[in-house]
Amino acid sequence: MKTTVNTRDGGAALRGDEVHDVAVIGAGAAGLNAALLLGRARRRVVVIDAGEPRNAPAAHMHGFLSRDGLPPATLLNLGRAEIDRYGVDIVRGRVEHVEPGYEVRLEGGPVLRARRLLVATGLRDELPDLPGVRERWGKDLLHCPYCHAYEVRDQPLAVLGTHPGAVHQALLLRQWSEDVVLLTHMLELSPQEREQLDAFGVNIVEGRAVRLVVDDDRLRGVELTDGRVIPRTAAFLFPRPAPRDDLLTLLGCAEDDQGWVVTDRTGRTSAPGVWAAGNVVDPRAQVIAAAGMGSTAAFAINADLLHEDVELAVARHRAHRATAALT
Repeated sequence: MKTTVNTRDGGAALRGDEVHDVAVIGAGAAGLNAALLLGRARRRVVVIDAGEPRNAPAAHMHGFLSRDGLPPATLLNLGRAEIDRYGVDIVRGRVEHVEPGYEVRLEGGPVLRARRLLVATGLRDELPDLPGVRERWGKDLLHCPYCHAYEVRDQPLAVLGTHPGAVHQALLLRQWSEDVVLLTHMLELSPQEREQLDAFGVNIVEGRAVRLVVDDDRLRGVELTDGRVIPRTAAFLFPRPAPRDDLLTLLGCAEDDQGWVVTDRTGRTSAPGVWAAGNVVDPRAQVIAAAGMGSTAAFAINADLLHEDVELAVARHRAHRATAALT
């Protein structure tokens, strides 16, 4: 589906005197849905899009009511077209620096000014350094069973033990296939975990993986250090989620003991006038959840701006009355 959107390159300057109500940094589901709500509220909004969506390797996204099976890129294109109808500016580029106030400097581009910020920059999936992993990621090497397991149902599946959560992942995948193996790889399984896996019909294969075996652009199995190849048509693993939160850190946003930026239920951070939504603050948020987080943040941001607008109007009103009383 083709869409025509009024999108500027990062080097194309907006008017120097423009002050946006909100700058949304990140153009995934969270950022675009926030921009949609704010645009419909007739706020002056700019969305800054670096063009690096987390789910770009996936052919389809799932679990989004009315959009199940849609290619991720199509969803974003539709979203850009929708916010364009409400006069939201979309700027292609990467944010280099943010200063309180708020001034947002783009790499090789203009400085944008905004009254409030919403950071929706997502995260990076850091993958193990094994041959074949990056090439198969999002195809037949997968992460989320709720997102992708139905498409590989009843197939021989592997779970690569790169993370303690792999045990739960293997147990969960039994809902989609009777042939699930857990490759221990880097894991030391407890007796209780072994018992659970055995009782639930998950086969445990000891050994460290050295590569994914791929033929004719399809996963055929996982090779171990002893030369064995475990035949599989799809595999799952837990990547290490690395939030793209440099801007939030720069602004001094508080973090929890796991290093993730803390927000309230609306997405407000500890930094004045700064909200965050989506995977940058919640690695578990699927596309539909991230969109909802963007919507929630938009309502809160608009309410905060309204409060400020009313206070300024009252101050001007009082000043006008005081001036009139002296004349």
